[in-house]
Amino acid sequence: MDISSRSVLPPPCTLPEHPPLGVIEKVHGPVIDILCHCLPPLHQALYVSLENERCILEVHRHLDESRVRAIALHRTSGLRRLMPVFDTGGPLKVPVTPDCLGRLLDIFGHPLDSGTPLETNEFRHIVTAPSPLHEARNSSEMLPTGIKVIDLLCPFVRGGKTGLFGGAGVGKTVLIMEFMNAIIRLHHGVSVFAGVGERIREGHELWHDMQDAGVMPRTLMVFGQMDESPGVRFRIGLSALTYAEYLRDNVAKEVLFLMDNAFRFVQAGSELSGLLGRMPATVGYQPTLLSEVAELQERISSTQNGSITAVEAVYVPADDMTDPAVSAILAHLDTTVILSRSQAAKGIYPAVDPLASGSSMMDRVTLGERHYRVAQTIREHLARYRELEDIIAMLGLEALSEVDRQTVLRARLIERYLTQPFFVVSEHTGISGVSVPLETTLADCEDFLNGRYDGISEDQCYMRGSMRDQK
Repeated sequence: MDISSRSVLPPPCTLPEHPPLGVIEKVHGPVIDILCHCLPPLHQALYVSLENERCILEVHRHLDESRVRAIALHRTSGLRRLMPVFDTGGPLKVPVTPDCLGRLLDIFGHPLDSGTPLETNEFRHIVTAPSPLHEARNSSEMLPTGIKVIDLLCPFVRGGKTGLFGGAGVGKTVLIMEFMNAIIRLHHGVSVFAGVGERIREGHELWHDMQDAGVMPRTLMVFGQMDESPGVRFRIGLSALTYAEYLRDNVAKEVLFLMDNAFRFVQAGSELSGLLGRMPATVGYQPTLLSEVAELQERISSTQNGSITAVEAVYVPADDMTDPAVSAILAHLDTTVILSRSQAAKGIYPAVDPLASGSSMMDRVTLGERHYRVAQTIREHLARYRELEDIIAMLGLEALSEVDRQTVLRARLIERYLTQPFFVVSEHTGISGVSVPLETTLADCEDFLNGRYDGISEDQCYMRGSMRDQK
């Protein structure tokens, strides 16, 4: 039953440290309606005292001149009507310190790795404006990763945003871990991993895999698990990004920001929208979809202090790239990497679809004439091979012309050459990881196109580094 009169409000507290803002009017799952003395601004962090703990609330909607609707970031068990609500004095904030590297934290900056809490007097708000326009730095430089197919066909933009699109089991997590390893090994940078709606099993395995790979000392992991409030899953990306901004400004020039999964961020926003009473929009998504995605993506930027390069795993519902959530994320990306289940079924790892993937850097001015020419010729060979696959399956390779037969054979060799063993899974595969410089990849591809390796078997190209290292 609703509270209809303000007379039930307790008198304002005279103590300046913890003035009560109002009282709880309704509790409906994670949604808390609060009757206030004065309206707090949107995104303000409030709290309710429960024994020795605090239940943090975030204001998401003004209902009228005396009531607000907030989302609880903790479990609401124990909350009841007329409990006093207190103001923290600002939006949600997290403790920041260089000692956060190597740690596993939650949305509030509390340890999840059974370690000691972060010791610092410095805090940053997670909801804040992006860097001013005059401080932004243009992103027009390639970021080498040592992964052949990525550097050749869909190069990363230093300080840009990359999306990994694919379903379950095609290697998104392994590829993300290898990116972390590359940034730390090649660029001596740091990585921040945001686990949005992660299963606890996946988070536990990823944490231990990164420790085994030796990349954890230069990595920070921030998790909002699948069983937590939708408010946590909605804000965990901003919490991790706040740490990435701090590390960019104070610790390292190169920061790799990884999010798994950006689609779960959109799902959490859709769940919140329904809880707040908003009418759904296109395909049932929240009407604020575009602005919510932009709020997160525009924070990923490069300044004079350093750059944040983002790699975001994105689930594609029903493999429909025109889905509104996917389209909203695509609008902010510089590089698109499509992971194909058909590639994975053929044993091609990383399972990157070389024809569907692309980058805004793929032009002669940015990459140079040689890189652009080799990449385009490789795409032409692979595209021609894909066109002829049905004919080959029905009539055999002998039915093709001599030119097409040569193109197909070289395309199959190149397809196997673009596979690569990774450092982070070397213990599981028994194959040592390799990192291939871009110059070596270009030289090898030119040799394939010129016919130097026409006589070798496909197995000699599979899961190897440089062809120059073959004996």
